[in-house]
Amino acid sequence: MTKVCVFGAGAIGGYIAARLAIKDECEVSVVARGAHLDAIRANGLTLKQGGETHTVRIAASSDASDLGPQDFVIITLKAGAIPAAVPQIQRLLGPETAVLYAQNGLPWWYFHKHIGPFDDRRLESVDPGGIIWTGLGPDRAIGSVVWQAAELEGPGMVVHNYGDRMPIGEPSGEKSPRCAALSALLTGAGFKSPVKTNLRTEIWLKLWQNLSFNPVSVLTKGTLAELAADPGTHRVIRTMMEEARAVAEAYGIAFAVDVEERITMTAKAGAHRTSMLQDLEAGKPTELDAILGSVIELAQMISMETPALKLVYDLVKFRTRAVAVRG
Repeated sequence: MTKVCVFGAGAIGGYIAARLAIKDECEVSVVARGAHLDAIRANGLTLKQGGETHTVRIAASSDASDLGPQDFVIITLKAGAIPAAVPQIQRLLGPETAVLYAQNGLPWWYFHKHIGPFDDRRLESVDPGGIIWTGLGPDRAIGSVVWQAAELEGPGMVVHNYGDRMPIGEPSGEKSPRCAALSALLTGAGFKSPVKTNLRTEIWLKLWQNLSFNPVSVLTKGTLAELAADPGTHRVIRTMMEEARAVAEAYGIAFAVDVEERITMTAKAGAHRTSMLQDLEAGKPTELDAILGSVIELAQMISMETPALKLVYDLVKFRTRAVAVRG
């Protein structure tokens, strides 16, 4: 039976692991820690979704060595936490192990098998010093875009809020056997998980919202609907999105919707507080560099000016440092 380990089984990771385990078409394990790990070991992993509650018993450990080599590893850590986890993740790798990355922002493997002058360029903003590139290797990488929202109601208890889309794809764009196999597992578990031949376009579609709304929410504490409705924040977000669109288009990305359509789509989420704002208020590191710093890095690589993106980045960077110092 195919072995799948979810590394970082918090809200999204726990949701994915539970869905796979409920379907019972693969051997599922998780790497977790603290009270969450203790609860999974003692009582199983519980998922609340659509008015139903499921509890599954799965192997769980804080030490990846206990779980051994896998066929697939699904990493659901925040982007900035991956470099420190590389030694643990390595313990899950066999000769053919593929690694699915489920993070916000531009992925560290973005330029792997990217046709153009920056092929195999490493992004310092998301992989400082090339730790992930060297330690895990881009040839193992499969990308994804996570459109779900979930939260931890308590240790060992995951609540699914909305969303079922999680497209995946090879950096090269090919429809590989390993992508087909993983897509089949995820689809069988209830995800809309087709194999995309150009996943980078969908990565940008989600990033376009996150790079603008998330940082502005940190500065204002506004919800998505509030930020879209207020003329001042709407203007800032629009300017940021226009700058980001120019960067993306310079790298060959074509957006299927315009800026105002994307803002309207985001506003429909209503009184939702962004994950970046929630992380800041919880005293956790934010994904600022993966979500916004990476786009600024891409702009600098082609000598493109992004004054609004840089201004907001600097302000949020100051705010996150100030909160960390004050505790």
